[in-house]
Amino acid sequence: MVHSVELLFDPATDAAVRGIWDDLSAAGVRSQAANRSPSNRPHVTLTVAERMADGVNDALRPLLAMLPFDGLIGAPMLFGARTLILVRLLVPSTPLLDLHREVDRVCRPHIDGDPLPHTAPGQWTPHVTLARRVPPEQLPAAMAVRGLNGDLSCRIVGLRHWDGNDRVEYPIS
Repeated sequence: MVHSVELLFDPATDAAVRGIWDDLSAAGVRSQAANRSPSNRPHVTLTVAERMADGVNDALRPLLAMLPFDGLIGAPMLFGARTLILVRLLVPSTPLLDLHREVDRVCRPHIDGDPLPHTAPGQWTPHVTLARRVPPEQLPAAMAVRGLNGDLSCRIVGLRHWDGNDRVEYPIS
């Protein structure tokens, strides 16, 4: 498993993304709504590593001064090949890219090895995951879902460290 540091949204944005998850489910697309874990929530992953040392939570706390800020959830995108991951882009902005760079800087001393390459500054695609393991034949139904297209204003208000090994969520506060 892995550890990650993630951005969290305000309640209105969280509810809007969950609404898209529900609409995808209603259209027959297995969305993130199927994950009933209490820690499952709309988020944007900033960095991922095999392991992060305990001190990372304290090290991240000063970065809360960079929050909150407004953002824009934009176009739908696909990752993968045979089975797809349906996401929506979090449009890069100066506050978002600055925070991402700082999270990378702060986390590196607490990571064994390097973060996963696709989360490094300059290689990262900020996004909100909507559905995983989408078969290509379900794409027409997914793309027809209300709310999948059209920009969605959002507010980014929090950080969390997710320990996927122990399945523990650490809000940074």
